[in-house]
Amino acid sequence: MLRLIGLLLAGGFLMLISCGQGHDKSPDGKLYVVCTTGMITDLVGEIGGERIEVDGLMGPGVDPHMFKASQGDIRRLSEADIIFYNGLHLEGKMTDIFEKMARSKKVIPVASGIDSSRLIRPDEYEGAYDPHIWFDVWLWKQTIDVVLFQLIRSDSLNRPVYEENARRYAMRLDSLHTWVHEQIASIPEEQRVLITAHDAFSYFGRSYGIQVIGLQGMSTVAEYGINDVNRLVNLIVDLRIRAIFVESSVPQRSINAVKEGCAARGFDVQIGGTLYSDALGGPGTQAENYMDMVRSNVTTIVTALRD
Repeated sequence: MLRLIGLLLAGGFLMLISCGQGHDKSPDGKLYVVCTTGMITDLVGEIGGERIEVDGLMGPGVDPHMFKASQGDIRRLSEADIIFYNGLHLEGKMTDIFEKMARSKKVIPVASGIDSSRLIRPDEYEGAYDPHIWFDVWLWKQTIDVVLFQLIRSDSLNRPVYEENARRYAMRLDSLHTWVHEQIASIPEEQRVLITAHDAFSYFGRSYGIQVIGLQGMSTVAEYGINDVNRLVNLIVDLRIRAIFVESSVPQRSINAVKEGCAARGFDVQIGGTLYSDALGGPGTQAENYMDMVRSNVTTIVTALRD
């Protein structure tokens, strides 16, 4: 099931992982692995289990597009045996840090495990791919091999444990992928329009058959203007879309502007709830890990849009 041989033979991937050997394992024998987003931290934790110490830089509600590493973050990165990040310019403000650290340690983008033909390349971002790969559960599953390969390469004695953890997690993601398809299909076709603060859900829309429209662009670094608001207002009023959604890592004022614009046109669109886009939820949100985050998002979308 897992494509370890393919990864070993991939020239570009070998070039990437050959940069640096990291530090020795901690005194308790565990690898110290630092990750950027919560989604990656959860992924690595599922595969590494109790055999590693995993540390995430970006907590609930943190926007990775805007994240700037502190001195404490730099220290944690410098102490890591392996660093996993998303890649595809998601953590754009950390690019220089990763490039420098890759000269002496393993600094691995999990997106390197995904065939580029499966990535979305937005017209407005020439030469750049959409980094929000975790919204397609099947696509996100492809990152398992990247993590598994690196853990085994650094800690071969625990290979059987890592492989079994990866196998079980892949099966759970397969079941989740099927469930998401079934849930979105239950929304009336004319209401399958997902309107959010920024254009983070394109992979979700492509995989699960729902039209996705964001007020801002692919990155929250981009600003929205009155024309963007008016464009969405016209669409919502014309299609009688019943709900729009805020995001946990994006200020709500952008979606509030759309709601107010609809009200001025005599149409009361509802705020359908909060979606977790670029970060997991905090304690008590029922979105504290990747799979729960997906379930929370889908349940919120279906509840708001379905009759």
